[in-house]
Amino acid sequence: MKPWLSTRCPGNPNAVRRRGSLLRWTLLGLLCLGWMAVTARPGAASEKPPNIVLIFIDDMGWADFSCFGNQAVETENFDRLAAEGIRFEQFYVNSPICSPSRVAISTGQYPQRWRITSFLNNRQNNIDRGMAQWLDPSAPMLARFLQAAGYATGHFGKWHMGGQRDVGEAPLITEYGFDRSLTNFEGLGPRVLPLKDKYDGSPPVKHNLGSEQLGRGEITWQDRSQVTASFTSAALEFMVEASSRGQPFYINLWPDDVHSPYFPPQHRRQDESKRGLYHAVLNTADEQIGVLLDTIREDPNLRDNTLVLVCSDNGPELGAGSAGPLRGYKTHLFEGGIRSPLIVWGPGWLPREALGTVNRQSVWSAIDLVPSLLAVAQVEAPDVTFDGEALPEVLLGKSNSSRSVPIFFRRPPDRDRFYGVEDCPDLAVRSGDWKLLCEYDGSQAQLFDLSTDPGESQNVANDYPEQVQRLKKQLLAWHVSMPTDRGDTYQRRLRQ
Repeated sequence: MKPWLSTRCPGNPNAVRRRGSLLRWTLLGLLCLGWMAVTARPGAASEKPPNIVLIFIDDMGWADFSCFGNQAVETENFDRLAAEGIRFEQFYVNSPICSPSRVAISTGQYPQRWRITSFLNNRQNNIDRGMAQWLDPSAPMLARFLQAAGYATGHFGKWHMGGQRDVGEAPLITEYGFDRSLTNFEGLGPRVLPLKDKYDGSPPVKHNLGSEQLGRGEITWQDRSQVTASFTSAALEFMVEASSRGQPFYINLWPDDVHSPYFPPQHRRQDESKRGLYHAVLNTADEQIGVLLDTIREDPNLRDNTLVLVCSDNGPELGAGSAGPLRGYKTHLFEGGIRSPLIVWGPGWLPREALGTVNRQSVWSAIDLVPSLLAVAQVEAPDVTFDGEALPEVLLGKSNSSRSVPIFFRRPPDRDRFYGVEDCPDLAVRSGDWKLLCEYDGSQAQLFDLSTDPGESQNVANDYPEQVQRLKKQLLAWHVSMPTDRGDTYQRRLRQ
């Protein structure tokens, strides 16, 4: 058993930081050996392909980082990234729910193309909703393109693109272009499953939703509050190994403990409300992931040649995280469900004048990250048509431009009525400053000018009929071009 998988530090507010510091200095010593080998070769950092770390946080709202406005908790490590990098305020994910959002940021394509339109559940429920059981391994994966170009590729954290509940024959994560993986109960291969502590003296309860019975990978049980620390430690180990070989790396670090139910360390349970517990796990994740961020920052070779990206997979749960002034929550096509905070850090790749800036102009999305990162790494993706656009100048802070074509959205087929909204809009499109929402047939159109109304409080559809018709035509054409997810029939059956 790996020592980083078995360590538990209940009730000690300093244990994680002490363990992280010891691990960090040990790793830095190893990194120096790799750095000596790398710097013996000619060429500055900019002449080498960048290391890439993508931190994709589960169910975190647009305003949950304190640098985006959260005043209840200080996310100091992520805030420091923003202060040294770029904060993007008009970045979108491509679904308001987890599995399809993860498909989009992995493939650069709309998740509807792969029939993953809501969270992957048990086998029968996936069938009922017209969904695939897992992401087709033939999908164009960012990791696979980078792996073929010589990158070491690792996935550490939530997967949720196949291999959950009773679906045990899904492909392993390593079949999608990853050299190594460590995941939770929503994926296959080596995984960390949570022990949920009741804090009453009774033994922690094992919780895995059937994952333990699926096999196909070593299973380690871990205190729920330490699962993100396990993922971070595994990512650190992988990073050190790649760096010591002088090999560029691509790492997914996708923490899951900011998804309900919330189990922060006991010393952080001062506020037992849902929002209080959420803030406690967010603060803990910031601290645990900060160990990896500090390691990158403190090693010159890593600091000068690593890009770190941080965003959320969808909006917050009702009563937990916050979307600030934005309307809506997770599962909604309103801004609060699909607009994500994005931080990009990379002092060796971003121009000096971009460091510590806020980009409030660029409208772009997760599907754009795949071709943009490939462009920065100078890696080709032959015979692939991305739905995303390559925007490397935007990513690196050299331009405030936006996508040249609209961003389209379709709600999850099982979420027509959710979080207090009795009839959630089925479709949405963002084009320039305009945002249109409507039903599958184009009815009930709502139009918002997000330049003056980011909270979507004033429906101006009656004032701009030409914009409604233009956007509706584009949106419905996109909708019919995508595979159906049986959204209409599924919702009607629920209402019977």
